[in-house]
Amino acid sequence: MVTLIDNKKRNNTNQALRHPEKQKRPDSIPLRKPDWIRVKAPGSKDYQTTRDIVREHKLTTVCEEAACPNIGECWEKRHATMMIMGEICTRACAFCNVRTGLPLSLDHDEPTRVADAVAKLGLNHIVITSVDRDDLADGGAAHFAKVITSIRSAAPETSIEVLTPDFLRKEGALELVVEAKPDVFNHNLETVPRLYLDIRPGARYFHSIRLLQKVKELDPMIFTKSGIMVGLGEERKEILQLMDDLRSADVDFITIGQYLQPTLKHAPIAKFLTPEEFKSLEQVAYSKGFLKASCSPLTRSSHHAGEDFEKLKQARATKQ
Repeated sequence: MVTLIDNKKRNNTNQALRHPEKQKRPDSIPLRKPDWIRVKAPGSKDYQTTRDIVREHKLTTVCEEAACPNIGECWEKRHATMMIMGEICTRACAFCNVRTGLPLSLDHDEPTRVADAVAKLGLNHIVITSVDRDDLADGGAAHFAKVITSIRSAAPETSIEVLTPDFLRKEGALELVVEAKPDVFNHNLETVPRLYLDIRPGARYFHSIRLLQKVKELDPMIFTKSGIMVGLGEERKEILQLMDDLRSADVDFITIGQYLQPTLKHAPIAKFLTPEEFKSLEQVAYSKGFLKASCSPLTRSSHHAGEDFEKLKQARATKQ
């Protein structure tokens, strides 16, 4: 007997479990993707090797959880962005495909497993991110620090980039992460302040700006980085003001990429920016004093992060 499975129904059920808070929203039919948004399907031998190492060490990656379009390219190069502290987030951002709900307890063996995987992959640069953990007293900052320390021990030549939550109302949390001395501290603004209530309701725009500014005050040698998505309804002048806000916080690196709608229940795409528009934004970013700017339709926070870290170091050395 052959059982026919309704894939549409199954996918809707999976998304209902993944995003229960979004199920009462009306469906938003995505705009048709333009020709310049095309990615290579994953499946090479090196991609499989990366996937096997991730599975072997029982790790979660934002590449999979956030449905990143660059997973095929990055995993083929053995670059995977580790997502620590579980796969369930306490926030419910309108753009994000990560599961929402009450997270499980921290896995205290995770820092060792992450470090072992980094060493086995032979990475020159690793990006560590996490879900939001508003349920924890320190927002997971101490866990971030343990992961950094473990990687330093297992793979001392590997540079470390962290992409952290905002640690909203978590006194002393940021200091714990900075004291562990990551090479790059990334915290994404995600969008312009006018859209926060709809797109990032659990966060506060100027708190995030202050977080990035404080990293530099605590340790001026750590590179700081932030990114946004475009195509959510923001205006160009708002993006330029956001750039100024980041530069006022002495942020070194900005990333700007096209928002892609994960499901019918997520925030709709208002517009696809052209490659020429992204190039224009990149030129403006450099004119405002960023050491590095990466602006393109498929730019994501950790895409080409290793190469970009080398360019950051070169840009700082040239500026000095």
